[in-house]
Amino acid sequence: MNHRVVWLETGQSFEVAAGEAVLEAALRGEIALPHECQFGGCGTCRIKLVEGAVGYTSEDGEAGELPMGLSPEEAEAGFALACQARPSSDLVISVAPPLACSSPTLLSATVEGVQALTPDVTHLRLRLRLPEDVELVYRPGQYMNVQLGDGRHRSFSMASRPNGGTVDFHVRRIPGGTFTEQQIATLRAGQTLDVEMPHGNFCFHAEDYRPLVMVATGTGLAPIKSMLEALMDDEDCPPVSLYWGMRTEADLYLHDEIQTWADRLYEFQYVPVLSRASDSWTGRRGYVQDAVLADLPDLSEHAIYLCGSPTMIADAKVAFAARGASMDHLYADSFVFQMV
Repeated sequence: MNHRVVWLETGQSFEVAAGEAVLEAALRGEIALPHECQFGGCGTCRIKLVEGAVGYTSEDGEAGELPMGLSPEEAEAGFALACQARPSSDLVISVAPPLACSSPTLLSATVEGVQALTPDVTHLRLRLRLPEDVELVYRPGQYMNVQLGDGRHRSFSMASRPNGGTVDFHVRRIPGGTFTEQQIATLRAGQTLDVEMPHGNFCFHAEDYRPLVMVATGTGLAPIKSMLEALMDDEDCPPVSLYWGMRTEADLYLHDEIQTWADRLYEFQYVPVLSRASDSWTGRRGYVQDAVLADLPDLSEHAIYLCGSPTMIADAKVAFAARGASMDHLYADSFVFQMV
């Protein structure tokens, strides 16, 4: 049985065939619902069910579990992942329309610098080569796709605020990774890459005007850094708490720089958390989400941004909901790595 889906914010509607996922039907009907991984891991396609119900069953009707990118608390609050959800009735869904920015544009970019920040993290700086008639508008927190030349791409969040044509990235080495281990090792200043940007809907929501709790693991710091740079010296900047989870002291590749941000952000608190700290480490230990819970017994008034490890994000969503976190003010960008 077919079901009709209405997108509340845009008024668009489309039909979902029996056994079809919401996102699959939307894309078939050229409806631009936000999405990325399409297997339920990243959470980019999160929608809110205003009317109707969905299930997570396979195409042949077998009952399934909630996808990794959706917590039981989010499902209880009426959220679903469009890439996996299959309607069991007609739906009215709510999802913010695409960001007010440029459509994804294929560009050439010149490598301005390649610098090792740690043995596993590289700082890549690109200068975008924009045609004279192209104005590129993007939001802090978004990402770009690096084209590999064979029809594949790799996605990297921008680690700097929009500032013209120069963009920074923090590229984590993935053993065996086509780009992160093989191609980036040969990059030199002056070479060019084909990139497509902007992508994604992970961005700062100024309309919330709540104290910010920003939680990152690894290079999940990159889009959060981009957002915080855009808030620096802003009179409307809310209080900011940044929790950054890494394994060892040597992995904290921006530790010194982050400590200077207190001069330019309102009531800024920085808490690095190490899961494999040495005996000489005097800071916080364990998992980064647990450090948040130890410091903030009530999260009901905060806007929360999670970025990095899918496991951290899944755990944090459950734990933070138990502390009163509003699922309407929780935003996540899960880094799902590709190698081949």
